[in-house]
Amino acid sequence: HPRPGAPNILYIVLDDTGFSDLGCYGSEINTPNINALAAGGLFYNNFHCKAICSPTRASLLTGRNSHAVGMKELAEDDFGYPHSRGRITPAAATVAQVLRAGGYSTVGVGKWHLVPRRDQRASGDRANWPLGKGFDRFYGFLSGWTDQYHPDLIEDNHAVKRPAQSDYHFSVDIVDKLLAMTGDHVSADAAKPLFSY
Repeated sequence: HPRPGAPNILYIVLDDTGFSDLGCYGSEINTPNINALAAGGLFYNNFHCKAICSPTRASLLTGRNSHAVGMKELAEDDFGYPHSRGRITPAAATVAQVLRAGGYSTVGVGKWHLVPRRDQRASGDRANWPLGKGFDRFYGFLSGWTDQYHPDLIEDNHAVKRPAQSDYHFSVDIVDKLLAMTGDHVSADAAKPLFSY
């Protein structure tokens, strides 16, 4: 069980973003909402990774070096070497697995990019999909990229069609989905802490 008063956690990962893009790190770009979140939470300024998404995501989710958890390169290919399997090794727990074991509900939205290409299809192994890595719920896409207007979406462990809206954009959709998942969580057990990725 989580300790009394355990905080809810919102973990934001932005692709292709650097220090110079966020006001809370001194940028001239106006990012008031990110600045407010940073002022009320934690933000870090000393993180070392390979500057591509799969290794960075693997490091952020496990707290370990990407080579040590099997993610030297992008997730699409498994090169057969322990440091380059295209997936996070089962020996490395993700923060979602640790928090769920500690009594948290865990939800994720957005880009995953931690599954080998062969397992991204409907007949693929789900062990490296978000629900296999500690998330109770997930909505987003598995590969490294998708169309922001007509994305290849999954919800939990199956493919879904995008909402039929003429002004659809993925960034708005994932925020709406995260709000809905948060509402579902509160309805089910408001006293249980929530980890949102």
